[in-house]
Amino acid sequence: MLELLAREQVTATFFLVGEQVARSPALAGEIAAAGHAVALHCDRHRNLLRLTPAMLRADLDRAHERIADATGVTPRFYRPPYGVLTAAALTQARRRGWRVLLWTHWGRDWEARANGDSVHVLLTAGLTAGSVLLLHDADDYGAPGCWRSTVAALPRVIETVRAAELILGGVEPGL
Repeated sequence: MLELLAREQVTATFFLVGEQVARSPALAGEIAAAGHAVALHCDRHRNLLRLTPAMLRADLDRAHERIADATGVTPRFYRPPYGVLTAAALTQARRRGWRVLLWTHWGRDWEARANGDSVHVLLTAGLTAGSVLLLHDADDYGAPGCWRSTVAALPRVIETVRAAELILGGVEPGL
C-alpha cells in the first residue's frame, strides 16, 4: 500500500494500533517518513463499551507512547475502534487535545466477501469534498487477506477522486 500511495503521489492518514506498532516499529516509522499523517486508533483493538474509564486511559497512554516512540510524531487525531465513541473516550481525547475523526464512507474491506470492485463502489458512491474514506492496510482485525481488496480498489478510488476534482490526501496539519 505504501508503494502504491508513493507511486500515485498521494498521502493518507494512518490511524495506528499500538500493539501492531510494537510488532513492527520500523513500518510505523516508514509511514511517517513517507509523509503520511500519523494518528491514534488504540493500543488493543477492543470495543470501548467493554472498557472501564481506567482501562481506556491506560490503552490510550500505551498507544500514544508506542506510536510516538516509533514514528517521532505526536498524534493529534483519534479514531476509536469500530467508530464507537464513548463519553470516557471523548473526555480523554479532549483532555489530550486530540481531534476525533470518524468517516463518511467505508469500503467494508475487512469482510471476507470484499473485493476490489465492491470496495471501490462503496467508497466512491456520493463522494463530496471533505469526504473521509475508511480503509484498512492489514487483516489483523478482519478476514485473512482482506487487505488485498483494499490494494485492488485503491488505484480506482484515487482515479475516481481525481476525476471528481476532490481534494486527495491525508488530514491537513492545520485542521
